[in-house]
Amino acid sequence: MHVTEQADHDKGNDLLDEAQQFRLLLNGVTDYAIYLLDPDGRVKTWNQGGERIKGYSRDEIVGSHFSRFYTPEDVAAGAPQRSLNIAREQGRFSAEGWRIRKDGSRFFASVVIDPIWAEGELIGYAKVTRDITERFESQRRLEDAQTSLLQAQKLEAVGRLTLGLAHDFNNLLAVVINALDLIAIRVTDDPRATRNVEAALRAAERGALLTRQLLTFGRGQNLVPQRLDVNQSIRDIQDLIRRSCSDNIRLNFDLAADLPEVEVDKPQFEAAVLNAVVNSRDAMPEGGDISITTSLQHVLDATDPHAPAKEMVCVCIADNGPGIPLEIQERVFEPFFTTKGVGKGSGLGLSQIFGFAKQSGGQASLKSTPGQGTSVLICLPMRAEHRD
Repeated sequence: MHVTEQADHDKGNDLLDEAQQFRLLLNGVTDYAIYLLDPDGRVKTWNQGGERIKGYSRDEIVGSHFSRFYTPEDVAAGAPQRSLNIAREQGRFSAEGWRIRKDGSRFFASVVIDPIWAEGELIGYAKVTRDITERFESQRRLEDAQTSLLQAQKLEAVGRLTLGLAHDFNNLLAVVINALDLIAIRVTDDPRATRNVEAALRAAERGALLTRQLLTFGRGQNLVPQRLDVNQSIRDIQDLIRRSCSDNIRLNFDLAADLPEVEVDKPQFEAAVLNAVVNSRDAMPEGGDISITTSLQHVLDATDPHAPAKEMVCVCIADNGPGIPLEIQERVFEPFFTTKGVGKGSGLGLSQIFGFAKQSGGQASLKSTPGQGTSVLICLPMRAEHRD
């Protein structure tokens, strides 16, 4: 073999070795899906990383359009073609977004597309995709934690301010209620004056309820658990519940017999029931029905769906009012969030219910269907001697 022929042969072997080495390199990269698209977006090559990340073998994917990796909503919006257009016109396209695996599952991807030119002609695109779902989820968890911390700091600051105001307001209300009680004793012969005093007492009692809510929110009132018969406690405030409702509200009580005792803070329990009743009343200015029922139920742990259900004493306050819009139902237990107009609600009623139930070892939930009413369920653990 001549020297020139030998050199050409060696050069050919070198080129062959280089191509083999390049293929080995591409297939050795499994953290990235690296593949070549033709000018129309069809897959021409496919490395092992593509198979690992997206689930398709080379034979399954070569010749297919790369849009099959995109979500249906992105395909409908023209995202695949837009990414090729940007790469061709600007020399590079990079983005992050959701993509679809062969099994239909989604993953969050970092994508880079570069155009490939040969003698001024576009012959295809080099596309690199990396699965960054874990990083994305970690970032989202970090952002959620930061948001929660900021919210907690804001609530703590508001709580300190609220606490001071509530204590002063509570002292003033005590004077007002005592004075009204004395007046009520002296004006029993004057029906008009009696009605006015009763109206003033209802307003003062509502102010006292608001004060308890503010004190609880401001963490100035610690829970003092005691043995409690839930049914008897409801009977104790039955007159107050009736006075809190207007004449066009029909109250129904269905208290289950032989309920085991619970161990909770009695004033806070009564405030929780009254809060729920007042919310139902305010939702029905034209009148309606409010039902208060008690029962023994097996309740799943809202924070741990895998935990076994626990038997709890439950109180349900339900109305047949207009209900709560679906889009805001997740926010109803937030402090100061209210659907009522300005001056008609503090936004603390449901948060007090939620906080009381949670601190007592139980839980509170709300169900509402627009146009069909709302129910608030307060579930409390039985006293230790009643448990299995």
